[in-house]
Amino acid sequence: MTNGKPTPVNIAFRVAERGDLPAIVRLLADDGLGKGRECPADPLPRAYGKAFDRMAAQPGNIYLLAEIAGAVVGCLQLTVIHGLSRTGMSRAQIEGVRVAGSHRGLGIGEALFREAVDHARAAGCGLVQLTTDKARPDALRFYEKLGFTASHEGMKLNLK
Repeated sequence: MTNGKPTPVNIAFRVAERGDLPAIVRLLADDGLGKGRECPADPLPRAYGKAFDRMAAQPGNIYLLAEIAGAVVGCLQLTVIHGLSRTGMSRAQIEGVRVAGSHRGLGIGEALFREAVDHARAAGCGLVQLTTDKARPDALRFYEKLGFTASHEGMKLNLK
């Protein structure tokens, strides 16, 4: 048991398909910041399908899902970025990390990250990077627990 909840033993991982969009968007909306950013309506806004299709057409850009008993309980986007710096090293970028509120604290996020790192290694990446919103101190602690270090200052420029 973890935090009074049973630890899931049968977590399955797979790459998302277009039909998984409602579950992914529900996860993305399942936190304080996501509630104001996402629209898990039924039907979903078409923009999600268009975005998924663009991702699926780009090699090395996937949404990785964690499932328990066929239910999607976690997700993250993993994108392989090829570059010239560090002697042409490829890196993986992790974005959009979520675990269902009802399943947090069970080790799902840690297992999902191990799976993502395995995917990154298999793709030849020498580095995995991510950014986290400063409004999410618990996420920062989680990433540090996994071995990530705050070695750089992240910056963003909103275009919309």
